[in-house]
Amino acid sequence: MGEIPEGAPTADIADGRQPAQAAQACGIETDYWDVWGKQHHSSVDTQTAILGSLGVDTSSPTSLEHALEERSWREWQRPLPSTLVLTKDDQFHQIAVSLTAEQTNLPAVIRIRTEQGTTLEIACSLADLEIAQEISLRGRTFVRKRITVPQDLPLGYHQLSIEIGGQPAEPTRLIVCPQRAYQPPWLISGRAAGIAISLYGVRSQRNWGCGDTTDLKAFVAWTAEQTGATFVALNPLHAIANRQPYNTSPYLPNSIFYRNPIYLDLEQIDEFRSSPQPAALLNSPALQTEIQALRSAEFVEYERVHRLKMRFLKLLFRVFLSDWAEDTPRAREFRDYIQREGGLLHLFAVHSALDESLHKQYPDVWNWPAWPEQYQDPESAATREYAQKHWRSVLFHKYVQWQLDQQFAAAQEEAQRRGLSIGLYHDLALATDRFGADLWAHRSFFVSGSRVGSPPDGFSPKGQDWAFPPPNSDRHYQDGYRLFAESIRKNLRHGGALRIDHVMRFFHLFWIPDGMEALEGTYVRDRHEDLLRILALESVRNKVLIVGEDLGTVPDEVREALHRFGILSYRLLYFEQDRNGRMRKPEEYPLDALVSATTHDLPTLAGFWLGRDIEARRGAGLLPDDATYRQMLADRAREKQKLLDLLTDLKLLPDWFPRNCNDVPDLTGELHNAIVGILASTPSKLMVLNHEDLLKETEQQNLPGTTAEYPNWRRKMRCTVEELWESPEVQAFTRMFRGWLERTGRTNSVAT
Repeated sequence: MGEIPEGAPTADIADGRQPAQAAQACGIETDYWDVWGKQHHSSVDTQTAILGSLGVDTSSPTSLEHALEERSWREWQRPLPSTLVLTKDDQFHQIAVSLTAEQTNLPAVIRIRTEQGTTLEIACSLADLEIAQEISLRGRTFVRKRITVPQDLPLGYHQLSIEIGGQPAEPTRLIVCPQRAYQPPWLISGRAAGIAISLYGVRSQRNWGCGDTTDLKAFVAWTAEQTGATFVALNPLHAIANRQPYNTSPYLPNSIFYRNPIYLDLEQIDEFRSSPQPAALLNSPALQTEIQALRSAEFVEYERVHRLKMRFLKLLFRVFLSDWAEDTPRAREFRDYIQREGGLLHLFAVHSALDESLHKQYPDVWNWPAWPEQYQDPESAATREYAQKHWRSVLFHKYVQWQLDQQFAAAQEEAQRRGLSIGLYHDLALATDRFGADLWAHRSFFVSGSRVGSPPDGFSPKGQDWAFPPPNSDRHYQDGYRLFAESIRKNLRHGGALRIDHVMRFFHLFWIPDGMEALEGTYVRDRHEDLLRILALESVRNKVLIVGEDLGTVPDEVREALHRFGILSYRLLYFEQDRNGRMRKPEEYPLDALVSATTHDLPTLAGFWLGRDIEARRGAGLLPDDATYRQMLADRAREKQKLLDLLTDLKLLPDWFPRNCNDVPDLTGELHNAIVGILASTPSKLMVLNHEDLLKETEQQNLPGTTAEYPNWRRKMRCTVEELWESPEVQAFTRMFRGWLERTGRTNSVAT
């Protein structure tokens, strides 16, 4: 959508039809429907501002006309498109070739250099092919003809080139994808279940103040032996700034490609065990006091945990440098990792090293837009010189990511060894922090001048502004979707399932121009067929099933496309209601879906029943007045009654149980059991229960719209991983959960 010469956006355009025409050509939707079925029409100001953020000169009708012509010219003057994404086993593959009038009767040769190293040649006479399309631009005639290529091309990322009359044209990236994402054979006619945890909040008697990979292994062992579940679902593990309260959300990462060092168990790193110095430091009274304080703290203390772990990691890295200098087998293993990761890892490590050193030098500088100008460009001479001069600092951050990769690989291996057929279920965030490493390193892949948000709905009548930049669809397309493919590949690594946060991103995102309110935004389309095909390719290659979080106002065609590609829908108990507001019965849930009670942004089951989320919003000052508070309580009572009515109709509650929600003050054992029973009894292929809902926690992980007003992303698990085995209360919850899995055929024994 970009790549049109930059210009100054202005709404002072005489003919309002011209911005709309340009907007449609650039994927900007001129109207959309909200959650209440009301149609919204984007204003000329909104369309013009978004066009400006895409680099379109909107200063006059003439400039807009030129921009559209320039877009067509670029498209037609190149024989092959920048990227071609095909589906393997389609009835036939045809490659559209753009030709000048002079080329239409020449011989042509297409060459496909496959990822596997083989070359396929297809010779043809262009004169024998019919004209599929014709256009006149700038006094020249162009035509489009279609060349058929074999159906049995291998899956993967290939190079396609063409010679016309002996003259080579610019090659293109050819991506051949499967028709559907991977699903385990046993899941096609079976069902499974898992438990979701926030890894940062897992408590244990041995960790350093937040959950780590050893705690994850312990939770996996408990899950396998006690619950019968098939997977453990995790929060996004992305690298974040670990600064409270603004930079702790796993859904607003510093980088989506790399992971947060706070999840490392440092005592399991080889250098910790091979050198006496780290253990001696750890056993010092001061360090033990700090670790105990972090371990017993009510909430995760990100900055302190991160500072402590980085101190030890640097010590371990200094120990490792002797291996590096001697080029030991361990060092060669690290070199192989660095080579596999390539430029992505290097840029992330350079950013991490610069961020650390510049903040140390300038304590008030917290992110790259405030860095000295020469370091704001990752390709500048100053940045390259820094990376060379401070190669050890850069190498250190690569070492940290290597350790994370090894430990999460070991966690997935442990899950599979214990019989969890899916194992770890990862989560890919939608957002990227505009002040983070990804924006610094890959700026051209993001659009400036607009932010992503959401239109008005029942939770946010004025819409939401999420304050991060949209992706530059054209830039991804021209680059052959390399960065997009890496984002999928990196996040499904060492797992058996991947959740795509806000899967509608592949279809369209809600853009808000800078200087405007969320209400004034509109949707901008993306190339969803290409993106879903590549997602399916990475899914099949890595044997990882895909879940698309499709909550909110989702057009029917979106869910139809997800179903066609074998991507599971995401359904929540709270939202599954028919047009009359009746809560759906279990049999009314879709087959190709994951079902759950709630998410991190919504009240837990116990919190829902007690209205804890409403009280939290009131305490945070999010409610405008007492009338709103009373209305929310009344609405909640109606929702509770609908749920109680459903449970009564399904005979999931004992005969003596009250029929009026006002007579049920909290989430009783009978109510808890019945709600879990609804989820387990659905035909949907996957079910997940958040650990908060298994243990009847009342407080949710995140309260949208707050930062310092609420301890977002910091809540720890109610019990330690050791107490999971020992607590009679937990054992009772576990027996209830396992009982439902056995009754409904969701146990891991069925999966295996």
